[in-house]
Amino acid sequence: MRFVIVTGMSGAGKTTALKMLEDAGYFCVDNLPIPLISKFAKIQENSMMTKVAVGIDIRSGEDLPQLTPVLESFDADDMRYEILFLDCNDRVLVKRFKETRRSHPLSKSGRIEAGIASERSALDFLKKKATYIIDTSQLLTRELKTEMNRIFVKNENYQSFFVTILSFGFKYGIPADADLVFDVRFLPNPYYIDELRPKTGNDKEVSDYVLKYKESGIFLEKLVDMIRFLIPNYINEGKNQLVIGIGCTGGKHRSVTLANALFQALSGSEYGLKVEHRDIEKDRRYKPA
Repeated sequence: MRFVIVTGMSGAGKTTALKMLEDAGYFCVDNLPIPLISKFAKIQENSMMTKVAVGIDIRSGEDLPQLTPVLESFDADDMRYEILFLDCNDRVLVKRFKETRRSHPLSKSGRIEAGIASERSALDFLKKKATYIIDTSQLLTRELKTEMNRIFVKNENYQSFFVTILSFGFKYGIPADADLVFDVRFLPNPYYIDELRPKTGNDKEVSDYVLKYKESGIFLEKLVDMIRFLIPNYINEGKNQLVIGIGCTGGKHRSVTLANALFQALSGSEYGLKVEHRDIEKDRRYKPA
């Protein structure tokens, strides 16, 4: 039997993850009282169920620390289990709570930030034991589903690490959540080629123009080499997500081309990966009629 404990921060997507597991054929129970988990696991182990998921989170209140001896008993009995921890950075969590007008379960009438801090502290022992950590700060629902399928449907090897490659325009500001920022404004600018100006780095004509210069190839080679060096070291330090910003003037041509090229070079890795173009349409939006 595959027994999965789904846990993590309120607002990080636990309910959505459980629904995805249910769609994948898992028998799912949310917010099961912790004193019943051992009995529930044994009943399911003796039944015909082969895939079971249980949602456990801060709603367990004062019973939450009792999960430690439960897991220790599983280890002693050689019962296999996996822990999926859904995480998210504080800034995004606050934004999600405000947008949905929900109160954090630990904030009561106080500040959301204080509730998040208390919850993070209370769940730290589970995060340390987690088999998989998925940070949903940058993920769309369909992207979360892709990561869930990799782990629980396709059974692929999975590093609890997600890389977002983000193209942007410096004139619209550096992304606040970028861990690494690279400036490609040293490359020839397709903006000054009349037939290329209305196109973007997603178009072959622009991509070919940017990548035909040897400086582009050298930059990409060195960037890929550095990122491949950094990722295992970030993982060893406990980091579970990396946002790589690649910027040009307007975020439409050069940065998009290099972001796509980096994405292609890193594709096929064990960790999660996506590319996003923040400012690709902004020059159309802000250009006077």
